[in-house]
Amino acid sequence: MPQDLPGLRAHIDAVDRELLALINRRAALAQAVGEIKKKEGSPVFRPEREQQVIEGLKAVNPGPLKNESLAPIWREVMAACRALETPTRVAFLGPAGTFTEEAALNYFGSTIVRVPCASIDEVFRATSAGSADFGVVPVENSTEGAVARTMDLFLTTPLTIVGETSLLVRHNLLRLREELDGIQAVCAHPQALAQCHEWLSRHLPGVERRPVSSNAEGARMAAQDPSLAALASTRAANEFGLHVLAPGVQDDPLNRTRFVMVADPQRQSLPAPSGMDCTSLVVAVANRPGAMVDLLVPLKEAGVSMSRFESRPARSGQWEYYFYIDLQGHPEEPHVAQALQALRAHCSFFKLLGGYPLDRH
Repeated sequence: MPQDLPGLRAHIDAVDRELLALINRRAALAQAVGEIKKKEGSPVFRPEREQQVIEGLKAVNPGPLKNESLAPIWREVMAACRALETPTRVAFLGPAGTFTEEAALNYFGSTIVRVPCASIDEVFRATSAGSADFGVVPVENSTEGAVARTMDLFLTTPLTIVGETSLLVRHNLLRLREELDGIQAVCAHPQALAQCHEWLSRHLPGVERRPVSSNAEGARMAAQDPSLAALASTRAANEFGLHVLAPGVQDDPLNRTRFVMVADPQRQSLPAPSGMDCTSLVVAVANRPGAMVDLLVPLKEAGVSMSRFESRPARSGQWEYYFYIDLQGHPEEPHVAQALQALRAHCSFFKLLGGYPLDRH
Protein backbone atom coordinates (compact mmCIF):
# COMPACT_ATOMS: atom_id res chain seq x y z
CA MET A 1 0.00 0.00 0.00
CA PRO A 2 1.41 3.45 -0.89
CA GLN A 3 2.39 5.71 2.00
CA ASP A 4 2.41 9.13 0.32
CA LEU A 5 -0.78 11.25 0.10
CA PRO A 6 -1.20 11.15 -3.73
CA GLY A 7 -0.64 7.39 -3.71
CA LEU A 8 -3.15 6.83 -0.89
CA ARG A 9 -5.74 8.98 -2.66
CA ALA A 10 -5.26 7.01 -5.88
CA HIS A 11 -5.68 3.80 -3.88
CA ILE A 12 -8.91 5.12 -2.32
CA ASP A 13 -10.21 6.04 -5.78
CA ALA A 14 -9.54 2.49 -6.96
CA VAL A 15 -11.33 1.03 -3.92
CA ASP A 16 -14.30 3.37 -4.53
CA ARG A 17 -14.61 2.04 -8.07
CA GLU A 18 -14.57 -1.51 -6.71
CA LEU A 19 -17.26 -0.56 -4.18
CA LEU A 20 -19.38 0.99 -6.92
CA ALA A 21 -19.15 -2.19 -8.99
CA LEU A 22 -20.10 -4.32 -5.98
CA ILE A 23 -23.02 -2.07 -5.02
CA ASN A 24 -24.34 -2.29 -8.58
CA ARG A 25 -24.01 -6.08 -8.42
CA ARG A 26 -26.05 -5.98 -5.23
CA ALA A 27 -28.60 -3.73 -6.91
CA ALA A 28 -28.97 -6.21 -9.79
CA LEU A 29 -29.57 -9.02 -7.29
CA ALA A 30 -32.12 -6.85 -5.48
CA GLN A 31 -33.92 -6.29 -8.77
CA ALA A 32 -34.09 -10.06 -9.29
CA VAL A 33 -35.50 -10.45 -5.78
CA GLY A 34 -38.02 -7.73 -6.61
CA GLU A 35 -39.27 -9.63 -9.64
CA ILE A 36 -39.84 -12.73 -7.51
CA LYS A 37 -41.64 -10.64 -4.88
CA LYS A 38 -43.95 -9.19 -7.56
CA LYS A 39 -44.92 -12.68 -8.72
CA GLU A 40 -45.49 -13.84 -5.14
CA GLY A 41 -47.23 -10.64 -4.06
CA SER A 42 -44.71 -10.21 -1.23
CA PRO A 43 -44.05 -6.80 0.34
CA VAL A 44 -41.04 -4.86 -0.94
CA PHE A 45 -39.94 -3.64 2.49
CA ARG A 46 -39.26 -6.23 5.20
CA PRO A 47 -37.87 -4.48 8.31
CA GLU A 48 -36.91 -7.74 10.02
CA ARG A 49 -34.90 -8.85 6.97
CA GLU A 50 -33.02 -5.55 6.80
CA GLN A 51 -32.32 -5.74 10.53
CA GLN A 52 -30.96 -9.29 10.10
CA VAL A 53 -28.65 -8.10 7.31
CA ILE A 54 -27.24 -5.32 9.48
CA GLU A 55 -26.81 -7.56 12.53
CA GLY A 56 -25.11 -10.19 10.39
CA LEU A 57 -22.61 -7.63 9.13
CA LYS A 58 -21.93 -6.39 12.65
CA ALA A 59 -21.13 -9.96 13.70
CA VAL A 60 -18.35 -10.31 11.08
CA ASN A 61 -17.11 -6.70 11.00
CA PRO A 62 -13.28 -6.78 11.23
CA GLY A 63 -12.94 -3.00 11.69
CA PRO A 64 -11.67 -0.32 11.77
CA LEU A 65 -15.26 0.81 11.01
CA LYS A 66 -17.31 0.80 14.21
CA ASN A 67 -20.48 -1.30 14.31
CA GLU A 68 -22.67 1.75 14.97
CA SER A 69 -21.49 3.18 11.64
CA LEU A 70 -22.64 0.15 9.66
CA ALA A 71 -26.41 0.61 10.09
CA PRO A 72 -26.73 4.04 8.40
CA ILE A 73 -24.41 2.98 5.55
CA TRP A 74 -26.28 -0.22 4.78
CA ARG A 75 -29.70 1.32 5.26
CA GLU A 76 -28.84 3.78 2.49
CA VAL A 77 -27.59 0.97 0.26
CA MET A 78 -30.70 -1.10 0.89
CA ALA A 79 -32.96 1.93 0.38
CA ALA A 80 -31.32 2.67 -2.98
CA CYS A 81 -31.75 -0.96 -4.04
CA ARG A 82 -35.35 -0.98 -2.80
CA ALA A 83 -36.09 2.14 -4.87
CA LEU A 84 -35.23 0.18 -8.03
CA GLU A 85 -38.24 -2.05 -7.29
CA THR A 86 -40.82 0.52 -6.16
CA PRO A 87 -40.12 3.91 -4.53
CA THR A 88 -41.28 3.82 -0.91
CA ARG A 89 -43.69 6.62 0.01
CA VAL A 90 -43.33 7.68 3.65
CA ALA A 91 -45.65 10.13 5.45
CA PHE A 92 -44.27 12.12 8.36
CA LEU A 93 -45.12 15.13 10.50
CA GLY A 94 -43.93 18.05 8.36
CA PRO A 95 -42.96 20.38 6.92
CA ALA A 96 -39.39 19.51 5.93
CA GLY A 97 -36.92 19.82 8.77
CA THR A 98 -38.80 18.07 11.58
CA PHE A 99 -37.29 15.43 13.82
CA THR A 100 -39.96 13.08 12.46
CA GLU A 101 -38.55 13.55 8.96
CA GLU A 102 -35.07 12.84 10.33
CA ALA A 103 -36.38 9.64 11.94
CA ALA A 104 -37.94 8.60 8.61
CA LEU A 105 -34.67 9.16 6.75
CA ASN A 106 -32.65 7.30 9.39
CA TYR A 107 -34.97 4.31 9.23
CA PHE A 108 -35.88 4.07 5.54
CA GLY A 109 -32.89 5.82 3.97
CA SER A 110 -32.94 8.98 1.89
CA THR A 111 -34.13 7.25 -1.31
CA ILE A 112 -37.81 7.59 -0.43
CA VAL A 113 -40.71 9.67 -1.65
CA ARG A 114 -41.35 12.08 1.22
CA VAL A 115 -44.97 12.86 2.11
CA PRO A 116 -44.94 15.74 4.65
CA CYS A 117 -48.17 16.07 6.64
CA ALA A 118 -49.52 18.98 8.66
CA SER A 119 -50.44 16.88 11.72
CA ILE A 120 -50.13 13.44 13.27
CA ASP A 121 -53.77 12.87 12.29
CA GLU A 122 -52.87 13.52 8.65
CA VAL A 123 -49.99 11.02 8.83
CA PHE A 124 -52.46 8.35 9.95
CA ARG A 125 -54.97 9.39 7.26
CA ALA A 126 -52.41 9.37 4.44
CA THR A 127 -51.14 5.93 5.44
CA SER A 128 -54.65 4.51 5.93
CA ALA A 129 -55.77 5.87 2.53
CA GLY A 130 -52.77 4.40 0.71
CA SER A 131 -51.26 7.70 -0.43
CA ALA A 132 -48.24 6.64 1.67
CA ASP A 133 -46.86 3.13 2.18
CA PHE A 134 -45.71 3.92 5.70
CA GLY A 135 -46.18 6.64 8.28
CA VAL A 136 -43.71 7.84 10.91
CA VAL A 137 -45.04 9.30 14.16
CA PRO A 138 -43.55 10.16 17.57
CA VAL A 139 -44.85 7.91 20.33
CA GLU A 140 -42.92 8.88 23.48
CA ASN A 141 -40.24 11.21 24.79
CA SER A 142 -37.77 10.49 27.57
CA THR A 143 -38.56 13.84 29.23
CA GLU A 144 -42.28 14.40 28.62
CA GLY A 145 -43.53 10.82 28.27
CA ALA A 146 -46.16 9.55 25.83
CA VAL A 147 -47.39 11.52 22.81
CA ALA A 148 -51.10 11.45 23.59
CA ARG A 149 -52.41 12.09 20.08
CA THR A 150 -50.48 9.18 18.60
CA MET A 151 -51.77 6.86 21.31
CA ASP A 152 -55.39 7.95 20.77
CA LEU A 153 -55.19 7.44 17.01
CA PHE A 154 -54.12 3.82 17.42
CA LEU A 155 -57.62 3.21 18.82
CA THR A 156 -59.49 4.65 15.86
CA THR A 157 -57.42 3.57 12.83
CA PRO A 158 -56.51 0.14 11.43
CA LEU A 159 -52.77 0.88 11.25
CA THR A 160 -50.23 -1.37 12.95
CA ILE A 161 -46.63 -0.79 14.05
CA VAL A 162 -43.96 -2.38 11.84
CA GLY A 163 -40.81 -0.75 13.22
CA GLU A 164 -39.29 1.76 15.61
CA THR A 165 -36.34 4.10 15.95
CA SER A 166 -35.23 6.74 18.43
CA LEU A 167 -33.36 10.01 18.12
CA LEU A 168 -31.27 12.07 20.49
CA VAL A 169 -33.27 15.29 20.22
CA ARG A 170 -31.41 18.60 20.39
CA HIS A 171 -33.61 21.69 20.31
CA ASN A 172 -32.04 24.94 19.12
CA LEU A 173 -33.38 28.47 19.39
CA LEU A 174 -33.70 29.78 15.82
CA ARG A 175 -34.40 33.27 14.49
CA LEU A 176 -33.91 35.48 11.44
CA ARG A 177 -31.99 38.01 13.53
CA GLU A 178 -28.79 37.15 15.40
CA GLU A 179 -30.02 38.54 18.73
CA LEU A 180 -32.33 37.61 21.60
CA ASP A 181 -33.72 41.12 21.99
CA GLY A 182 -37.17 41.77 20.59
CA ILE A 183 -38.45 38.20 20.52
CA GLN A 184 -42.22 38.35 21.06
CA ALA A 185 -43.01 34.63 20.87
CA VAL A 186 -41.24 31.26 20.66
CA CYS A 187 -43.06 28.86 18.33
CA ALA A 188 -42.73 25.07 18.62
CA HIS A 189 -44.60 21.83 19.13
CA PRO A 190 -46.05 21.65 22.68
CA GLN A 191 -43.68 18.79 23.58
CA ALA A 192 -40.65 20.86 22.52
CA LEU A 193 -41.85 23.85 24.56
CA ALA A 194 -42.20 21.57 27.59
CA GLN A 195 -38.76 20.01 27.01
CA CYS A 196 -37.17 23.50 27.03
CA HIS A 197 -39.24 24.98 29.88
CA GLU A 198 -36.36 25.76 32.24
CA TRP A 199 -34.15 27.35 29.58
CA LEU A 200 -36.99 29.53 28.29
CA SER A 201 -37.91 30.62 31.82
CA ARG A 202 -34.31 31.59 32.56
CA HIS A 203 -33.37 33.30 29.28
CA LEU A 204 -36.70 34.51 27.83
CA PRO A 205 -38.94 35.17 30.86
CA GLY A 206 -42.30 36.63 29.96
CA VAL A 207 -41.97 35.78 26.26
CA GLU A 208 -45.04 34.02 24.82
CA ARG A 209 -44.65 30.31 24.15
CA ARG A 210 -46.80 29.61 21.11
CA PRO A 211 -47.69 25.95 20.42
CA VAL A 212 -47.84 24.96 16.74
CA SER A 213 -48.30 21.68 14.84
CA SER A 214 -44.56 20.91 14.53
CA ASN A 215 -41.16 22.42 15.27
CA ALA A 216 -40.49 22.86 11.56
CA GLU A 217 -43.77 24.77 11.23
CA GLY A 218 -42.52 27.04 14.01
CA ALA A 219 -39.28 27.52 12.04
CA ARG A 220 -41.26 28.34 8.90
CA MET A 221 -43.23 30.98 10.83
CA ALA A 222 -40.03 32.44 12.32
CA ALA A 223 -38.58 32.72 8.81
CA GLN A 224 -41.49 34.97 7.85
CA ASP A 225 -41.64 37.14 10.99
CA PRO A 226 -38.47 38.55 12.64
CA SER A 227 -40.32 39.01 15.93
CA LEU A 228 -40.70 35.22 16.27
CA ALA A 229 -38.21 32.55 17.30
CA ALA A 230 -38.50 28.77 16.99
CA LEU A 231 -37.30 25.64 18.75
CA ALA A 232 -36.15 23.22 16.07
CA SER A 233 -33.30 21.20 14.59
CA THR A 234 -30.28 22.45 12.67
CA ARG A 235 -31.89 20.78 9.64
CA ALA A 236 -34.83 23.19 10.04
CA ALA A 237 -32.42 26.13 10.45
CA ASN A 238 -30.79 25.26 7.12
CA GLU A 239 -34.14 24.61 5.46
CA PHE A 240 -35.59 28.01 6.38
CA GLY A 241 -32.46 30.18 6.48
CA LEU A 242 -32.46 30.88 10.23
CA HIS A 243 -29.63 31.64 12.65
CA VAL A 244 -28.96 29.32 15.59
CA LEU A 245 -29.05 31.77 18.51
CA ALA A 246 -28.60 29.08 21.17
CA PRO A 247 -27.80 25.41 20.51
CA GLY A 248 -29.03 22.53 22.65
CA VAL A 249 -31.54 24.40 24.82
CA GLN A 250 -33.46 21.28 25.93
CA ASP A 251 -33.48 20.86 29.72
CA ASP A 252 -32.34 17.21 29.54
CA PRO A 253 -29.06 16.73 27.60
CA LEU A 254 -30.00 13.08 27.02
CA ASN A 255 -33.46 13.96 25.69
CA ARG A 256 -34.62 11.23 23.25
CA THR A 257 -37.80 10.69 21.27
CA ARG A 258 -39.04 7.29 20.14
CA PHE A 259 -40.77 7.06 16.77
CA VAL A 260 -42.77 4.18 15.32
CA MET A 261 -43.36 3.21 11.70
CA VAL A 262 -47.00 2.44 10.95
CA ALA A 263 -48.61 0.70 7.98
CA ASP A 264 -51.95 -0.70 6.83
CA PRO A 265 -51.95 -4.46 7.60
CA GLN A 266 -53.97 -5.05 4.41
CA ARG A 267 -50.98 -3.86 2.35
CA GLN A 268 -48.01 -4.54 4.64
CA SER A 269 -47.78 -7.81 6.54
CA LEU A 270 -46.59 -8.04 10.14
CA PRO A 271 -42.79 -8.40 10.28
CA ALA A 272 -41.58 -11.93 11.02
CA PRO A 273 -39.63 -12.60 14.24
CA SER A 274 -36.09 -11.22 14.14
CA GLY A 275 -34.88 -12.58 17.47
CA MET A 276 -35.02 -9.19 19.19
CA ASP A 277 -38.58 -7.89 18.93
CA CYS A 278 -41.24 -5.83 20.66
CA THR A 279 -44.98 -6.57 20.78
CA SER A 280 -47.29 -3.60 21.31
CA LEU A 281 -50.96 -3.80 22.28
CA VAL A 282 -53.74 -1.73 23.81
CA VAL A 283 -56.28 -3.22 26.21
CA ALA A 284 -59.05 -2.27 28.60
CA VAL A 285 -60.35 -4.19 31.62
CA ALA A 286 -63.57 -4.05 33.57
CA ASN A 287 -63.57 -1.61 36.49
CA ARG A 288 -63.59 -4.20 39.28
CA PRO A 289 -61.29 -5.25 42.17
CA GLY A 290 -58.32 -7.35 41.04
CA ALA A 291 -58.72 -6.52 37.34
CA MET A 292 -55.16 -5.20 37.01
CA VAL A 293 -53.71 -8.27 38.72
CA ASP A 294 -55.62 -10.51 36.30
CA LEU A 295 -54.05 -8.50 33.49
CA LEU A 296 -50.48 -9.06 34.66
CA VAL A 297 -50.61 -12.67 35.85
CA PRO A 298 -50.73 -14.23 32.32
CA LEU A 299 -47.52 -12.39 31.43
CA LYS A 300 -45.72 -13.72 34.50
CA GLU A 301 -46.96 -17.25 33.97
CA ALA A 302 -45.76 -17.26 30.33
CA GLY A 303 -42.41 -15.70 31.22
CA VAL A 304 -43.01 -12.56 29.15
CA SER A 305 -41.41 -9.30 30.28
CA MET A 306 -43.27 -5.99 30.02
CA SER A 307 -41.14 -3.01 28.98
CA ARG A 308 -43.79 -0.28 28.86
CA PHE A 309 -47.15 0.40 30.50
CA GLU A 310 -49.11 3.61 29.81
CA SER A 311 -52.72 4.55 30.50
CA ARG A 312 -55.08 6.90 28.64
CA PRO A 313 -58.62 7.92 29.66
CA ALA A 314 -61.33 6.08 27.72
CA ARG A 315 -63.39 9.33 27.66
CA SER A 316 -66.48 7.42 28.74
CA GLY A 317 -67.15 9.60 31.78
CA GLN A 318 -66.85 6.50 34.00
CA TRP A 319 -63.17 6.79 35.00
CA GLU A 320 -62.24 3.97 32.64
CA TYR A 321 -58.86 3.67 30.94
CA TYR A 322 -57.07 2.09 28.00
CA PHE A 323 -53.69 0.55 28.79
CA TYR A 324 -50.86 0.60 26.25
CA ILE A 325 -48.39 -2.23 26.76
CA ASP A 326 -45.06 -3.17 25.19
CA LEU A 327 -43.84 -6.74 25.65
CA GLN A 328 -40.46 -8.27 24.92
CA GLY A 329 -40.76 -10.81 22.11
CA HIS A 330 -42.81 -11.38 18.97
CA PRO A 331 -46.50 -12.44 18.74
CA GLU A 332 -45.49 -15.52 16.72
CA GLU A 333 -43.16 -16.80 19.45
CA PRO A 334 -44.95 -19.56 21.41
CA HIS A 335 -44.56 -18.06 24.88
CA VAL A 336 -45.73 -14.63 23.70
CA ALA A 337 -48.66 -16.14 21.79
CA GLN A 338 -49.63 -18.05 24.95
CA ALA A 339 -49.51 -14.87 27.04
CA LEU A 340 -51.58 -12.90 24.52
CA GLN A 341 -54.24 -15.60 24.35
CA ALA A 342 -54.56 -15.74 28.15
CA LEU A 343 -54.47 -11.94 28.40
CA ARG A 344 -57.26 -11.52 25.86
CA ALA A 345 -59.62 -13.54 28.06
CA HIS A 346 -59.33 -10.95 30.85
CA CYS A 347 -59.87 -7.87 28.64
CA SER A 348 -63.03 -6.02 27.72
CA PHE A 349 -61.07 -4.54 24.81
CA PHE A 350 -57.95 -6.00 23.12
CA LYS A 351 -56.05 -4.75 20.07
CA LEU A 352 -52.68 -6.00 18.90
CA LEU A 353 -50.77 -2.99 17.57
CA GLY A 354 -47.88 -4.95 16.08
CA GLY A 355 -44.77 -7.07 16.52
CA TYR A 356 -41.59 -5.55 15.12
CA PRO A 357 -37.77 -5.46 15.47
CA LEU A 358 -36.41 -3.41 18.36
CA ASP A 359 -34.30 -0.35 17.64
CA ARG A 360 -30.69 -1.45 18.26
CA HIS A 361 -28.88 1.77 17.33
